[in-house]
Amino acid sequence: MEPLHARYPFLARSREAVEAAAVDLGEIVATDETVTARALERVESAITDGTVGEPRRTRVELLSYPVARVLVSLVDVHICTRKYAQAEAEAAYDRFTEEFATTTELKSTQRETLDRTELLAEFDLASAVSDTSDGYRIEVGAYLDLAADQRGDSWRLVNRPLADGEVRVTAEELNVLLKQAIRHRVTDGLPFDVPDAIADELTEEVDRLEEVLSELELTREIDTVVPELFPPCMKSLLDQVQKGEHLEHHSRFAIATFLIGIGMTTDEIVDLFQVNPGFGEEATRYQVDHIRGDTSPTEYSTPACSTMQSYGDCVNMDDLCETISHPMGYYEQKIDDTDEEELVDWREDGDDEEADA
Repeated sequence: MEPLHARYPFLARSREAVEAAAVDLGEIVATDETVTARALERVESAITDGTVGEPRRTRVELLSYPVARVLVSLVDVHICTRKYAQAEAEAAYDRFTEEFATTTELKSTQRETLDRTELLAEFDLASAVSDTSDGYRIEVGAYLDLAADQRGDSWRLVNRPLADGEVRVTAEELNVLLKQAIRHRVTDGLPFDVPDAIADELTEEVDRLEEVLSELELTREIDTVVPELFPPCMKSLLDQVQKGEHLEHHSRFAIATFLIGIGMTTDEIVDLFQVNPGFGEEATRYQVDHIRGDTSPTEYSTPACSTMQSYGDCVNMDDLCETISHPMGYYEQKIDDTDEEELVDWREDGDDEEADA
């Protein structure tokens, strides 16, 4: 077991390393609490924060990956599988983009690293991708498969340079497509049947994940729009929308996913965005339906607080912000702490005003 295997546990050679070590998964979950705890952290962090947590030493890190897949299979809930696969892909993306940027001279003096050629070969993409003077070209079939879930009109084939059955992409775009290939690899085979002996050893861990998911499901069932109870970040974004100010893509995505999460319809969100610069009803409706999962295989969730912070969208933090890790968790808490009689849905309030007029 080598550090490279632990950093990229989805690789075929990483799986072979585990097999060569003759590791008994049943024995691991029964006797190695460190590995099991790390596996639980991988899945729970994926659900709550979109990450896989902090890495551990090589053996623990590598063995926690198959145990995490066991946990995901035992939970057997789509949102858990999706969030876990996405988090593993994001972690790998952060690592390989950093390693790709490392110079040859530095690589020769450091730990073993993964280069783009090796990663392309891992997913049988070596023959589908060619290096050019201005970036890369990828066969259209491979492109369509890997770009299917990407947000933004720039990824649509109609908007891409296409020649001789190949699509031109930049190095960064190719990295994004490789991240998608990793997500496919992690998702592949999940969930699977878990022997009873192993499942019995992981009862507490599965209960914990189901508890986390049940809390998440409560937030997804909210169907009340009370802007004054929004978390500060979403209040700020909504205010900018209503003032007609320009929002960056990540900001539009954040407020759209939040509004979808609290029960607003596509028509209501489209109406809300009409005052925004460059508003186009067709494009806005397409993007909202895509985020909602109506026109894509993925239902996107509101970014966690850590993601909002990284994009500069986390503003005006208050005391409650210090105790939660997700905007939806903030809103749910505010809803719970408010008397039901005081909860006036913004949409119903608007209907009442129209009736009075």
